[in-house]
Amino acid sequence: MAETKREIERKYEATPDTQIPDLTGAAGIADVVAKGVAGLDADYYDTPGLRLAADGITLRRRTGGTDEGWHLKFPVATGIREEIHAPLADTVPRPLAGLVRSRTRATPLTAVVRLRSDREVHHLVDERGRLLAELSRDTVHAERLAPGDGTAEWTEIEVELADGADPALLDRVEKRLRKAGITPASSPSKLARALAETAPGPAASTAAAAPVAAAAPVAAAAAARKAAAATGRATSAVEDRTPSAPAPADEQGSSRHADAFAPAGSVRAPKAPEAAKSVRPRGARLKPTHAGEHVLAYLREQRDALVALDPAVRRDLPDAVHQMRVATRRMRSAFKTFRKIIDPKATAPVGEELKWLAGELGAARDQEVMSERLRARLDALPRRLQLGPVRGRLRIWATAHRADARRRSVAVLDTGRYLALLDTLDALLDEPPLLPAATAKPAVALPKAVLKDYDRLAGRVEHALGLPAGHDRDTAMHDARKAAKRARYAAEAVTPALGKPAKKLAKRMKAVQTVLGDHQDSVVARETLRDLAVQAHAAGESAFTWGLLFGSEQATAADRERELPAVWADASRPEFRTALRG
Repeated sequence: MAETKREIERKYEATPDTQIPDLTGAAGIADVVAKGVAGLDADYYDTPGLRLAADGITLRRRTGGTDEGWHLKFPVATGIREEIHAPLADTVPRPLAGLVRSRTRATPLTAVVRLRSDREVHHLVDERGRLLAELSRDTVHAERLAPGDGTAEWTEIEVELADGADPALLDRVEKRLRKAGITPASSPSKLARALAETAPGPAASTAAAAPVAAAAPVAAAAAARKAAAATGRATSAVEDRTPSAPAPADEQGSSRHADAFAPAGSVRAPKAPEAAKSVRPRGARLKPTHAGEHVLAYLREQRDALVALDPAVRRDLPDAVHQMRVATRRMRSAFKTFRKIIDPKATAPVGEELKWLAGELGAARDQEVMSERLRARLDALPRRLQLGPVRGRLRIWATAHRADARRRSVAVLDTGRYLALLDTLDALLDEPPLLPAATAKPAVALPKAVLKDYDRLAGRVEHALGLPAGHDRDTAMHDARKAAKRARYAAEAVTPALGKPAKKLAKRMKAVQTVLGDHQDSVVARETLRDLAVQAHAAGESAFTWGLLFGSEQATAADRERELPAVWADASRPEFRTALRG
């Protein structure tokens, strides 16, 4: 079973002769206790194209020291990483392989660098002997395993905060180290430095280029994905290309959109639009002043969110499923909103796959929302009105549904269809099928797209308000809710380009979405409460409490219906749209 901890540390340049200054008295450090020297031997794993390194992720198998085993580290912030530990094994543990699958796809993980270190360890303790931090001086020998056989050696100092210690201690320790002439390391990790200093060819001469050197092969991998699409193979099954193996000439300039979804029964993306409809030569970039560049930046942000949230969903972290689902919806919505900028013939099949993914993730998210809602309703009800084992029944229902929903969410992340979708998104954004409107100024093209979504919302709201209370109005309000969400996403997408007018409109659209969303949640809650009442009755329990909650949800829906006209009147004020047009 994998274990997780938050690693907070700082690294410093050193030489074998570097003298560590006296640290006692700094931030409550009462003593520096020598703990001896340990020999560490670690193999770092990655794809041949170094996809993990490009995202600042490290996966290693280490022997020696007090925590030998497999370690997977995700960057959180500068000097902070989330470390997941698994027991020592000959191959990458399945849980860790799963956590990096959104990066590796179907490409195998192999050892790329070996680091052997002599670690001289000191414990920084307080007056009661409690560990505050661990300071180590590492003499490192790095050996490149693939590609090439370069080697490098260096010495560094590392200070890692103990669990529960005050992070301010690191500032105080660093102040002492700097006064002694010890400066922060230029590389964020040992792996980054090893990759830079052992890289084959010219890259080896510039250690400062480590992050760039690590990321460069990822671009080459796109060429391999392009070739896979053109030959009809699943893009997720293509191996990365190494920096020394550029794409063959016959791959350059071929379509990245053909045959994008390989699994049987799934939709295949059409070929990219013909050259006559393209607004930029392959390899060229739009200027930041072009509307298309803003749209692409937004789409790439959502794609990156999908990839980054994958391991969080697998680890069942709070709100991870919701945020991943939001990213799929934002991207799908953007394809529709900006269909005059990026060709819908190419994006429509991708949008359908995103809809499928959101639906698969939706079971977990919808169950989570409903459980929280019903629990809150029950908590607000006086005890004397809670007849029968209502809390136990709700707990059993929530636990059973949550387990099923979680299994479904995690299972979909290992499907070929999902991995092919990620590859297709990469290919689509590497060579986007832009239309002529992409070269227009943002102030011209973007407001038109947003206001078209606003008009769509306006029509749906007016339709819903014109219906009598009942099923038809419920359905119409749900349709309006989806339109409000799309209008909000559209306004948020263009905020970096259009500024405050877009931000203000997005805020109003969110207010409308909130009212309509609460109304829809009440509709779904009533269906769930009815099911719980039926189950309680069949078990010989009182259904009285479930009936009360059903009535409460009916009242909530009526309140939202009465609230909507005023919220819409504020959101639809002409000045918001006028300001957006500039």
